[in-house]
Amino acid sequence: MIPLRDEQETAASPVATYTIIFISTLVFVWQLITGIDDQAVAYTFGFVPAKYTVAQMAAHFSLLNKLSSPFAYMFLHGGFWHLIGNMWFLYVFGDNIEQELGPFRFIVFYLVCGLLAAFFHFLLNHSSTVPTIGASGAIAGVMGAYFLLHPRNKILTLIPVFIFPLFVSIPAFIFLGIWFFLQFINATGHGAGAGIAWWAHIGGFLSGMALIGLNTKLPKTGFSEKVDRYTIKKRSPKLHVITPGSSPSGGSDLYGTIVLTSLEALTGTKKLVTIPWGFKKSVYQVVVPAGIRRGSMLRLKGMGKSLPGMPPGDLLLRVDIKNAI
Repeated sequence: MIPLRDEQETAASPVATYTIIFISTLVFVWQLITGIDDQAVAYTFGFVPAKYTVAQMAAHFSLLNKLSSPFAYMFLHGGFWHLIGNMWFLYVFGDNIEQELGPFRFIVFYLVCGLLAAFFHFLLNHSSTVPTIGASGAIAGVMGAYFLLHPRNKILTLIPVFIFPLFVSIPAFIFLGIWFFLQFINATGHGAGAGIAWWAHIGGFLSGMALIGLNTKLPKTGFSEKVDRYTIKKRSPKLHVITPGSSPSGGSDLYGTIVLTSLEALTGTKKLVTIPWGFKKSVYQVVVPAGIRRGSMLRLKGMGKSLPGMPPGDLLLRVDIKNAI
């Protein structure tokens, strides 16, 4: 299962989430330059439990290194797909949590979750000499917070069926529940020796659940509102999920709604539409002309119901515009 996005949009761009992705990508480029398999980098900046418990190894690292490694490790990655997988999950789930916390608190939350994930890993592997790297523990914390705050949000998920893409909307509590269950199974079963810090994932997820409630007890500073003024989203998602309904008067036409931003309505845009039932194709392109108004209808020929003795009806999409100017 590959999450594409959640179906609850945020009004502002997640600047802190994008900043973390940008920094992690820059660090990965540096890793490529120095050598992605450079063990010196992994042991110096990665989290190695034996740095703190095995005297022979501890002697090779300074106090500053021992203090910084539990933070530095979450910006390193072991390969391209390791980076892409982590950053994609952060992209999908991070914006809603950043909206809840604000950008500054989100960064602190992210780092603390990563720190607690490392501590959880340390408790169960206190003498391990294997370096742990990657943002998975911190991102697991974001997912744990999402699990508590938005359990019924729908996650648009791609499930490859042979060569055909199947798009399914899965409630967040099911998607994340399955993810957490798989981490636990791997941590306690055959995956325990696979070189992946499964317990760090579990610890990060539980830490995120525990920490998110603290936000309601902290005073508001107004910083988030100031940032939001300059980060209002100018475009809606490229891919839209449409669940059409029939006209009250019957007939073969179907009706749905597509949501655009003011800028998209003014300049025109192209969107991809997926309809989760009863159609031969799973994704369609919709061309939105410039200057379209709220309430206008876009017609998709032949996308309606097929009734006996009648040609297929059309799918009519009513245009809604948010952030109207």
